[in-house]
Amino acid sequence: MEPDLALLNGRVLDPASGTDLVGDVAISDGRVAAVGPGVGAGAGRTIDVSGALVTPGLVDLHTHVFAGAGFWGVAPDPLAWSTGVTTWVDAGSAGAYAVRALARQVAATGVRVHALLNVSGIGLTGSTGESLLLDHCDVDAAVAAIREHPALVRGIKVRVDRHTVGPHGLEPLRRGLEVAEATGRPLMAHIGYGPPSASDVVALLRPGDVLTHCATGVAEGLVRDGRPEPALVEAAARGVVLDLGHGSGGFSYPVLDALLAAGLPPATVSSDLHARSLHGPVFDLPTTMGTVLAAGMELVDVVAAATVTPARVLGLNAGTLAVGAPADIAVFDLDEGDHVFGDAHGVTRTGGVRLVNRMTLLDGRPLAPRWPEPVPSWIPLNDRQRAALDAREQRLRAALTRPLLEPHELSEQFPRPEEAAHDPC
Repeated sequence: MEPDLALLNGRVLDPASGTDLVGDVAISDGRVAAVGPGVGAGAGRTIDVSGALVTPGLVDLHTHVFAGAGFWGVAPDPLAWSTGVTTWVDAGSAGAYAVRALARQVAATGVRVHALLNVSGIGLTGSTGESLLLDHCDVDAAVAAIREHPALVRGIKVRVDRHTVGPHGLEPLRRGLEVAEATGRPLMAHIGYGPPSASDVVALLRPGDVLTHCATGVAEGLVRDGRPEPALVEAAARGVVLDLGHGSGGFSYPVLDALLAAGLPPATVSSDLHARSLHGPVFDLPTTMGTVLAAGMELVDVVAAATVTPARVLGLNAGTLAVGAPADIAVFDLDEGDHVFGDAHGVTRTGGVRLVNRMTLLDGRPLAPRWPEPVPSWIPLNDRQRAALDAREQRLRAALTRPLLEPHELSEQFPRPEEAAHDPC
């Protein structure tokens, strides 16, 4: 049987299978049928992607996509088509009290969404403080919520910083670990302004657990005098996963430099995309990938950190172009030149390449442009960010008036990172 669709003549980079070649990706019945030179010949429909980078659909391990249910949430559908992210992991927006509402929303969403359940039952209704009342960190309620939604909830999320836990220190983390042990799932720990210190947090994490914001510039006990603290080195050695989690305040170039110099690169590169970081300094996961490329990481390692590795952390059937896998595919133009990327503190680096999404396929179907949600009234924007949003609206409005949008035109519809300020939110 001939393939339904084939992407022809791209650079196919799939770290999961060790594939890096110029060739085709053939798709049948929504799944990858073959990868290699000439395998797309005879397909019912072909798209020439010569010169483009073809990767598995991106897997963003840290996002907030429980739209309309709290301070941070954004809808993934209007973002997926122009970013290459086909699998989104909501990191703690919902706790036990709202998981049923999240499940209903996910069922109506057009991309793949999984969740890490917040140890606090109230989740991220507000900007912070969800664990200030320990009664909300109900282990039994969290365990019951996971058992009720085992396919949706793939792990536990605990934010451990002084604004979230207050005088309770590590107790919310300990309760989160109880939930993780009872359900056989990993835990993601957020770190920020202490106490507790990052060293105290990572000391409790198990192999397979995730430390997000691993290159933050605000957590004590992470890096000292340009060198990672022993607790962080020991945690990575025993299998704790270091996750970037850029966000509005979770990433510092000097801290990442220290990790890279010590041979501790982030195992997963995630955006921490939410209602604030969406408008800068993050913008999207491809921009975050460009940010770490500008720090010196290699392209194949960065693609792995945004595809197969986060998928394996949560046991997801994603992040690969192996034959038989869902045909979730991202196509990027590699825009070479001097491109400026920023961290969460206004520090910038100039990188030599920027990933511009040309097309995103889910189950072998190219995603069509979607209208973005309006910016919530509580999110501050500067003049340059507002100008970038206006420019995006004009391009997208023009695209939606056409009867058919050609794949090569997709990359022209979304604002470039340099069109908005890199100011930290």
